[in-house]
Amino acid sequence: MSLNLGYSIRSRPDGRLTERIVRSMLADGWPAEFWAWFTERSAQTTHHVERASLDELPGWSRDPGTGDYGHHSGKFFRVTGIDVTIPGAPVPRWSQPIIVQPEIGILGILVKEFDGVLHCLMQAKFEPGNANGLQLSPTVQATRSNFQRVHRGKAVPYLDYFRDCARHRVLADVLQSEQGAWFYQKCNRNMIVEVDEDVPVGENFRWLTFGQLHQLLGVANLINMDARTVLSCLPFTGLDRHPLSDAPEDDFHLALTRSCSGAEGSLHAMPEILSWITGIRAQSEVRAKVVPLAGMPHWHRTGGRISHESGLFFDVIGVDVTTGSREVSGWSQPMIEPCGNGIVAFVVRRIDGVLHALVHARVEPGYVNVVELAPTVQCTPENLRVLPPQARPRYLDVVLNAPAERVRYSVALSEEGGRFLNAINTYVIVEADVDDDADYRWMPLHQLADLLKHSNYLNVQARSLVACLQSLSAPSVAAKVRR
Repeated sequence: MSLNLGYSIRSRPDGRLTERIVRSMLADGWPAEFWAWFTERSAQTTHHVERASLDELPGWSRDPGTGDYGHHSGKFFRVTGIDVTIPGAPVPRWSQPIIVQPEIGILGILVKEFDGVLHCLMQAKFEPGNANGLQLSPTVQATRSNFQRVHRGKAVPYLDYFRDCARHRVLADVLQSEQGAWFYQKCNRNMIVEVDEDVPVGENFRWLTFGQLHQLLGVANLINMDARTVLSCLPFTGLDRHPLSDAPEDDFHLALTRSCSGAEGSLHAMPEILSWITGIRAQSEVRAKVVPLAGMPHWHRTGGRISHESGLFFDVIGVDVTTGSREVSGWSQPMIEPCGNGIVAFVVRRIDGVLHALVHARVEPGYVNVVELAPTVQCTPENLRVLPPQARPRYLDVVLNAPAERVRYSVALSEEGGRFLNAINTYVIVEADVDDDADYRWMPLHQLADLLKHSNYLNVQARSLVACLQSLSAPSVAAKVRR
């Protein structure tokens, strides 16, 4: 596989691994063979999703006392309510449905070197909530109930590489949270494991380089949320490009490369960042209590679904699913269906030649540690119509009104298709010279990467944006995704 010789390798202290990752990033030729395979898999994979009443889902029942919905096995997840109080917040109190799924799943990408280049084993996976059927997922994407085969279906392929990883090389292994607005204290194990042995490749799986995955992050609704969060945990480095012109894009990529290196510094030292996060967590008075669904104010169960009286936010619905590509051929389940598409954005800025992202210390009721670092903007604009004016994100207009030449990335990407139906956000990276305030801090990529070695610092939307920022290290990718 030929490498793009317009780049040079920029090593970090982890030397050999960093060099191997960079070589895989450089192997970024547009994967025509991938598209032929993915088109064929899409044509061959049969699936059907039909909306159904929550009260008529086989295997699920509504508790007559609490109104909560749960699986007859007591596994998988349940839909219950949560009552939230945050004194001084724009909305100081509210109640809502929420998913409680206490078991920890595995999101794992298997990597192997071919001809000196690392490749990732990715899966073309159907999920009932996917906007377009198949999306690229990690090698393994399974809840504990799935890999314990509560569904009495087939075993999860490649699972043993992640459950017994002592004989392989672990490149990343960290517990990370999921959506704190829709899940209550849910997390998954994000893993990248390297193998040397021969690995049989199933028909729904394909080896891709990091460079090819970065290219595919520029395609709408293709690389799923679980793959993005695992990729963000990769020990990452930037790419140097020999200066071919004085175009601003060259300057941007040089700033992005510097952002990946701890040797280039940052506006705030890491102890200052950690103290800021700890201080906000200590000062945030958040009371989140799991409560029964029955009788929850402003939410109504009508027509076999649960909806907010405003018609906004989200609905809890039921679906019946049939497919020929999963461990079981069919099942039923509740799902969350958002009312409208969202915007998830990093505002970025060059500070002393180093690209920094403006992160927001965000409170969500489902977080384990009250506060996690979120994108600069994370909202569904439609919902703002029924919220007080002070709930409007501070930098939303900066993102919405950004000139085209300042938009570095803008792609619609799906959220978790196993629990959310047609949940799509436009992920945006915008350059803007704005100031931070008490709840925001400028951070370069190397600081975000350091925090990603630990649990519950960056929320899942921020992790997706980190993966998108990483993909921009190749200027050819940036050119494809700019508006």
